[in-house]
Formats: sequence, C-alpha cells, structure tokens
Amino acid sequence: MHDLVVVGAGPYGLSVAAHAAGAGLDVRVLGRPMASWRDHMPDGMYLKSEPWSSNLSAPGGRHSLADYCATRGIPAEHGTPLPIATFSEYGLWFARHAGPEVEEVTVTEVTPHGEGFRVHTAEGPPLLARTVALAVGVMPFVNHPEALRDLPPTHYSHSSDHRDLSRFAGREVAVLGAGQAALETAALLAESGARPCLVARRSRLNWNTVPQPLRRPPLRALRDPHSGLGTGWRSWAWSELPWAVRHLPAPTRERIAATALGPAGAWWLRERFERRVPVLLGHRLHRAVPVGERTRLGLTTAAGESVVLDTAHVIAATGFTPGLARLGLLDAGLRDALATVGEGGTPELSPGFESSWPGLFFAGLLTAPSFGPSMRFVHGAGFTAGRLVKGVRKRLGARGPLPGSTGGARPDRTTAGNPSTYLR
Repeated sequence: MHDLVVVGAGPYGLSVAAHAAGAGLDVRVLGRPMASWRDHMPDGMYLKSEPWSSNLSAPGGRHSLADYCATRGIPAEHGTPLPIATFSEYGLWFARHAGPEVEEVTVTEVTPHGEGFRVHTAEGPPLLARTVALAVGVMPFVNHPEALRDLPPTHYSHSSDHRDLSRFAGREVAVLGAGQAALETAALLAESGARPCLVARRSRLNWNTVPQPLRRPPLRALRDPHSGLGTGWRSWAWSELPWAVRHLPAPTRERIAATALGPAGAWWLRERFERRVPVLLGHRLHRAVPVGERTRLGLTTAAGESVVLDTAHVIAATGFTPGLARLGLLDAGLRDALATVGEGGTPELSPGFESSWPGLFFAGLLTAPSFGPSMRFVHGAGFTAGRLVKGVRKRLGARGPLPGSTGGARPDRTTAGNPSTYLR
C-alpha cells in the first residue's frame, strides 16, 4: 500500500509529488502531465502572470521556471510575457527532474478501502493508498452558460475546447466573457482570419496596467508591493496570506474566492484586442436557438432592450465553477459525506489541505473557498505543496517513510502491471 497517490499531473499535482518524494514518502502520481496547458489552450497564448511568479514548487526552490529557461537560452524577464507553449514544456521538464515518474493513466474512481483508498484506472489494476491527493485541475469544472446547453454540440464550445483556432477563419464567432481567456481567444480568432465579436455582461472591460519595475524606491515599493498575484496590498494579501484567509467565516471566504481578482485582460493584449475585435458590452445572454447551421443569440441590454445576434459559432470563455458534485471520479458516498464550505459545494479543509474524510486531500481550484484566490493560479502551488505533504505525514503518523515504503524512489516499471505490487 502506497503512502500517497496524487491524482493529476498539472502544476499542483507535480508540485505535491515533488515535495512528497523529497519527504521520503512512497508516492505515485497519475495523469497526463500539464494536460490542460498542452491540450486545452489555443496556440499563440501567453502566460498572464510574470515568469518569476509562475514556478512549480520543489523542495529548496529547485527546478524553477528561470532554471528551465536559462538552460535553453529563453528570456524569462519581468514585464515580458512568456508563451504558454514554453510554460508547458517547463512543466514537462519539471516532471522529469523534480519528482517520481508520472504514470499516464486515466483515474476512473477513488473509493474508500479499509483505512485507506482504492484508486481505479482505465489502464490496469487498482492501486491501494493510505492517502490520496486530488489535484484534478480545472477541466472537470468547465462552466457552460445555461442558455447554450440545448444547442447542438456543433454550434457552441468552451474556450478550453480549442488548440487550433484557424478552423474558424472567415466565420463569425461570438465570444462570451470578459476575462483574459475571452479577450485573448477573441484576439487570436481575429488574427487567424475569423470575425469575432465579444459579448459581455459587464459595462466595461478591465485591463491590467503595465507592471512596475521590480527595483523601485523604497516608498514606492511600500505603497504598491509586488506579489505573485500582482501589485498592491490587496493582491499581496491574497498571494502571501492564504493561511489567514482560511480563518475567515465561510461566507466571507466564498465571496472572496468568487469575486477577488476578477476578470481583466493583460496589459500586453489590449492593443491587439481593441484594434480588431468589436464588442457588445452590458449585454446579457438569455436565449440561444439554432437556425440551420447558424446560431441566433437573444441578448438583453442593461436598459432592458432586446438585441439579436446571428453568428456561425459561439465560444463560451466563461471559466470554471468548482464543485464536488462535478467530480465524477470520487466515490459518491464518500463525496456526499464530505463537509463543505458554507453553502457551496467545495470541501472544507484543514490547514494541511485534508478534507473531513481522513486521508483525502485536495489541491488546486477546489481549495479556493478555503484558502483564497491564489489557489486559482499557478502561484498557489508553492503554498499548497509543502503544507499538503506535511498534512499527509501527520495523517500517516510518521516523521519519515513508513515501514516498507520506497522512500520516494521511482517504481519499478517491470512490476507496474503486477497486482501484487499494489496489494503488498
């Protein structure tokens, strides 16, 4: 039985696995490395966050994004956006060097088993684990507007469904949303030869300002401190004090997770967007109907006026809504037994990211209503990984590896298909 199985191999899962291996635990990590970054973001996108705040986390700060870029002669400079493709390659490099080998299998179910868990996969026999960390990323929580759900699948999609936007060349595309995903998707569509139009409920678009220099006069730095989530004291608090957020009342935490660091476009995108993308601001979608191969959107303005927009396709860049009910791989009885935050459907967590079910830990988006908005960003992996592994060790009741564990070594691939490997 393994000390820890990490489900998910994005920035959070890889960081947790690196810290677990560094702590001497017998850890397995399951999933496709950097899947959402490699498979669900259009070519040509850039990181919105600064390179120095986009590190995956390993013990001692090793294997940083700057380390990876330096080995390849890639600039990783403050104020210079980094391509998503470069960040994805960094994640794969981190996976190869910082922790146990990632096993590219599909986890189908996590169920209780004795005092631990049975982790079922589509590819082989189940694994048994004393503890499990679910770092499943954002894809289980894709948010589709209610008005679109009765459309034929060919008429609409989510922004995370696309790697190549060139197939929309010459076609009208309505992009729903006002955040970075919507704005950058619309700009990339225009640059690929499509005719996008942005539709947003907000009356105005918000744009981040050009980042201030890292080296500034002391008073200026004190007035507007840098943080992994941006400049200013509010961003600094969300970035540096997730542990304090957890002590707030549940309704306050839910409100912070839902509203803090709201939709805004990156400063470097603004000119590209405004030059080529028309917008309908202050328009709320209330109806969508297919008309042949096209889609007719019924919109309502803030003044209550009706507007009709016909388009060839609709892309909903409407983000992700975390909730346990959408986590289909978790045993239903276990899922229903978990204590949740306030009125929401996310797990209430200990300081070590452990749920109310002993041995079941969470990382990433589902933890934002417990620890705040930094859990929505790569930067939050640094706070999460060490504390979660500390929580795992506390649950295991040991200061080091349990008797019979492999001390974080990579499992022997020659025995990976042998059930006795998992049932020892």
